[in-house]
Amino acid sequence: MSTDNMPEVWLRGPIDEIPELVQPVAFALLQAREEIEVLMEDFPDELLWEKVAGMASPGFHLQHIAGVLDRMFTYANQKQLSAGQIEYLAEEGKPEEGITTEQLVNTFSLAVELSLRQLGRVDEGMLTEYRGVGRKNLPSTLMGLLTHAAEHTMRHTG
Repeated sequence: MSTDNMPEVWLRGPIDEIPELVQPVAFALLQAREEIEVLMEDFPDELLWEKVAGMASPGFHLQHIAGVLDRMFTYANQKQLSAGQIEYLAEEGKPEEGITTEQLVNTFSLAVELSLRQLGRVDEGMLTEYRGVGRKNLPSTLMGLLTHAAEHTMRHTG
């Protein structure tokens, strides 16, 4: 997908079905997806787990972003992580035999799509309501969780 002649997502206008106050979250997730799809196009599978200069591998970043989106939206929905989510977290960054760049990019893209669907259901009147995070039930708000999902995704994209 070429986005060379397009403005960044946030400059393309509102996204249908997404409440106004969470539009910036959607913009960040869509921008990250576009950038990752371009950066990872034709990326060699054999380099997915390579660490350069002590940095995490591209495979880790792709797994981690998808996992964090899933976890943040679970907490946003006032739920605790499932056994499958905890297992996924424990496996992030471990090389997967036979996994391809395309599969990891598709998993991330699906995580963005699921996140956008959930954003579309956000009640803006609940954005400042408390949400507990993790087993320790650390304090956040719905807006805090959604904002973290967006900024964390962009941090790992860059």
